[in-house]
Amino acid sequence: MKRILLVFLLLFCSAFYPQTKLISWNIANFGQSKSDQTVHYIANSLRGYDIIAVQEVVAGYGGVQAVAKLADELNRTGITWDYVISEPTSSSAYKTERYAFIWKTSELKQIGKAWLEKKYHLKIEREPYLGTFQYKGKQFTVVNFHAITKKMKPETEIKYFKFFPDEYPALNLIFAGDFNCPQSHTVFIPLRKMGYQSILVGQKTSLKQKIKKNKYLASEYDNMYYKTSKIKSINTGVIPFYKDFNSLNEARKISDHIPIWFEFSLN
Repeated sequence: MKRILLVFLLLFCSAFYPQTKLISWNIANFGQSKSDQTVHYIANSLRGYDIIAVQEVVAGYGGVQAVAKLADELNRTGITWDYVISEPTSSSAYKTERYAFIWKTSELKQIGKAWLEKKYHLKIEREPYLGTFQYKGKQFTVVNFHAITKKMKPETEIKYFKFFPDEYPALNLIFAGDFNCPQSHTVFIPLRKMGYQSILVGQKTSLKQKIKKNKYLASEYDNMYYKTSKIKSINTGVIPFYKDFNSLNEARKISDHIPIWFEFSLN
């Protein structure tokens, strides 16, 4: 009887509180260096989610093709996916890259065009890529971001995110990506004061160079931040894909970061 009630409750919640799944992954150097077998593996890892935010797409030759190949692999699963790729970020002093969004067309509808945030492009080396999507009549906007490395002080870039809610008051923002900075850093305090919360706490997401004391993960870098008054968190997690490989070196050929995911409903 309890099991029947639980199933009924889950169905009720699904019907009245529609849920979607966002996954974010810094797929290191995502371009022509990724073999067909690697892209196939990545697609199988991501197929269970509704929308994918990708960081570190190669800006030059091979990056656009890699995203297209990934979308094609996802389409081979029997579900239709669409995708958009940013122009190269405007960084001149640092490594320019692209971002991408890939989503299930049966679940989500893109609203307008995705855009690189140009207002802070002189302050943020790889300016974030924003895309708005509609799910069951409600909209959210993903701020897809890859910060400069820790030694370059990513907090000097992240601090500008506190201005985004006022810049885009009509948008339901979710900051997602590789911040190269833990959620405990003081730079996130302004966002917290505005009602934003991280989906992960104390979860390391980057791979070590070598396994030490049977530990594979190095730093707490990847995360998502959402406004609790507008979004209800259903579940969160990571994909420890490195467990599928015999060595850390093999796993790092896929990426030096693990994917992070967020299942949520829109208030």
